[in-house]
Amino acid sequence: MELTLNQKLSLIQKEFKASKSKFNSFGKYNFRSAEDILEALKPFNEKYAVSFIIIETLITDSNLDIPIIKSIATIIDNNGINEISATSIVGVDLNQKGMQVPQQFGSASSYAKKYALGNLLLIDDTQDADASNKHEKTAPVDELKWLNKNTPEFNKAIEYLKNGGNIATIENKYKLAKAVKEELLKVK
Repeated sequence: MELTLNQKLSLIQKEFKASKSKFNSFGKYNFRSAEDILEALKPFNEKYAVSFIIIETLITDSNLDIPIIKSIATIIDNNGINEISATSIVGVDLNQKGMQVPQQFGSASSYAKKYALGNLLLIDDTQDADASNKHEKTAPVDELKWLNKNTPEFNKAIEYLKNGGNIATIENKYKLAKAVKEELLKVK
């Protein structure tokens, strides 16, 4: 009996494993990229006679503050008749310091692909490092260390922000005096 595309996708979702080959040195965690997911999908193409594609669209509109990348991940039955898709939408932060415009779009594109694939493959918060990193768990404020200017930790936080990190992650790790937070916000 031939499997339906829904049955094939269900089996792939059950069997799918992708390594977390990337490391975030600021947050001290491993995460998987869109490339990791795509590489892990390749064996399923032949095994289940399917193909995966990703189509991206740039959405610009005078009503939007920022450009948006819409990514659609699709599994196609090799008979060419059936397909199942999942979508994600990611904004492009054109004010991100430390990145040139191609890097800003590339970063948003990678996130959009990753989350569209995650939606299609049911990669949930127990598997997805971005959703389950320990650095996102907030310690009680009185247990946090103060982040001070002109320290190695402060310089590391600056680099983290320049590379696309967010202030909330830093606030989950350190107490920030008003002057320190203002200095960090200038980096964004």
